[in-house]
Amino acid sequence: MSRNGKVLVAMSGGIDSTVTALMLHHQGYEVVGITMKTWDYASAGGGKKETGCCNLDSFNDARQAAVEHGFPHYVLDIREEFGDFVVNNFVDEYMAGRTPNPCVLCNTHIKWAALLKRADALNCDFIATGHYVKVREENSRFVLSKAKDLTKDQSYVLWGLGQDCLSRSLYPLGDYLKTEVRQMAFDMGYKELSKKAESYEICFVPDNDYRNFLKHRIPTLEAEVEGGNYVLADGSVVGKHRGYPFYTIGQRKGLDIALGKPVFVTKIIPETNTVVLGEADELQQSGMMVSGLNLIKYAEIPTGMEATTKIRYKDPGTESKLYPEGDILHVHFDHVVSSIAPGQSAVFYEGDDVIGGGIIRSGL
Repeated sequence: MSRNGKVLVAMSGGIDSTVTALMLHHQGYEVVGITMKTWDYASAGGGKKETGCCNLDSFNDARQAAVEHGFPHYVLDIREEFGDFVVNNFVDEYMAGRTPNPCVLCNTHIKWAALLKRADALNCDFIATGHYVKVREENSRFVLSKAKDLTKDQSYVLWGLGQDCLSRSLYPLGDYLKTEVRQMAFDMGYKELSKKAESYEICFVPDNDYRNFLKHRIPTLEAEVEGGNYVLADGSVVGKHRGYPFYTIGQRKGLDIALGKPVFVTKIIPETNTVVLGEADELQQSGMMVSGLNLIKYAEIPTGMEATTKIRYKDPGTESKLYPEGDILHVHFDHVVSSIAPGQSAVFYEGDDVIGGGIIRSGL
C-alpha cells in the first residue's frame, strides 16, 4: 500500500514524462504508467517518418522505464476520439478562416478525459504529466500557475482544464528548471534520454506543414480555393493567392506578391475566398472578443478586472482589462497588440496565476 496514493502517469517516452514517473515512484506513490496513441502518421500525408510521442520507439522507451522500476505500464489507443474531435476541428477551423490551437483542444477534451477515465478504472487517486506548471488549492479552488522555468512554462496550453481535472492532477516538474530535469534523468541512469531533443511539431502534422495536411485531408481543396483575390483594406484587388485556408493572420513570408513594401495578411474572408493584405500598423488592435471561456482561479470575472493577457504561446503578455458580457468576454488592452488571430487561445493571468482562458473570436 502506497503512503502517498496511486497515480496514473502519462508517459510519452520523453525526458519530462519519464522523470515525472520516476520522481513520483521514488517519492512513494504507487505509479501506473500509461502511453496514449493518438495518431498514425501515415494518415497525415507527411513525408517524414514517425517522430515525437506517437511512434513505437517512444512506446518502448516508456515501457522500458516502467519495467526497470517495477511498475505497470499500459498503452491506450485513443486514435478514434482524437481524430474525430481534434483533427476534424483543426480542418474545420482553417476552412472557417481561423487559426486553431489543437494542443489546447486535445488537452482539454481528449487526453485529460481519457486519463481520468482510465484512472478511475484502475482505482488511481491522481493523474500526472510532465508539463511545466504548478497547481495549488486556494479558497476552495484549484489554481493553475506558471512553472519555475518560465522558458518552459506550459500554463498557456492547459487553460481549458476544469476543476475536476486540476483537483486530481500532479505536476512535479513545475518546481524545476529544464536543466535540472535533464540532470535528474542523467543521474537516474538515462544518459541518452537526458540528451533527447524535444519536438515542437503538432503531433499529427509530422513535417510541420499544415497546408499539406489540409490538402491530404481534402483532396479537392487546392482546386476549389486556388485563385482567390488578394485585396487591400479599401477592397482594391492586387493579385491572386493559392487559397484562403493556406494563410494565417500576420503572415508575411510566402505570399508570392510584390507591392513595393512589406505587407501582411490582416484578414481572411472564407465566404469569398479573399485574403486582405496591409502594412504592419493595420495588424494592430486595441481589443478582442473571446468565447468558450473556462475560469480557473475565480468562479467569475468582475467587470473591469485587470489581467495580463497572452494571445499566443510565446507572447509575453499585455496588460488589459476584462469585461464579461454573457458568454463573451471583451478584452481591452492598455496598448495596441499585433496579429490577433481568431481561433487562437487567449489566456488571462494575475501574476503567475491563470485566471482563465478562451478562444479568440475577433478583434475590436
